[in-house]
Amino acid sequence: MSNQFIVAVNVNGKDYRRFVEPRLLLSDFLRHELDLIGTHVGCEHGVCGACTVLFDGQPVRSCLMFAVQADGHEIMTVEGLGTPEKLHPIQEAFWEAHGAQCGFCTPGILMTLVPFLESNPDPDENDIRHAISGNLCRCTGYQHIVDSVRLAAEKMRT
Repeated sequence: MSNQFIVAVNVNGKDYRRFVEPRLLLSDFLRHELDLIGTHVGCEHGVCGACTVLFDGQPVRSCLMFAVQADGHEIMTVEGLGTPEKLHPIQEAFWEAHGAQCGFCTPGILMTLVPFLESNPDPDENDIRHAISGNLCRCTGYQHIVDSVRLAAEKMRT
């Protein structure tokens, strides 16, 4: 274990301590060390947005960070948003307005939208399209995603 470091991190409200190699990516740490497979890995270059998580409340590409950089920080993955019994309003809206197709990009989009909708509770279509511009979806023309975000904003306002 001489080439390993201890990482102490809070993920979805739960504290974890693990020995990790310094080159382990945060996305791989979440998926393989903590079994939080909702964080998807697409391009591994930070371009597609599938691996987006909240790092101290801000969206980051977990494939561009090392796990050791998360030491002492709070992370939220899509698993921390809601439960099957009580979905987060964003998850409800995506379900109701058909914002997900294959679902591969959805966790990253949802995690991008959490702070966006908290700071912009009544976005217009341009605001929404700009907010999700760093998240690639290969299944849709984005209209159902935009409709889902509008519905989510409405749900979160009421």
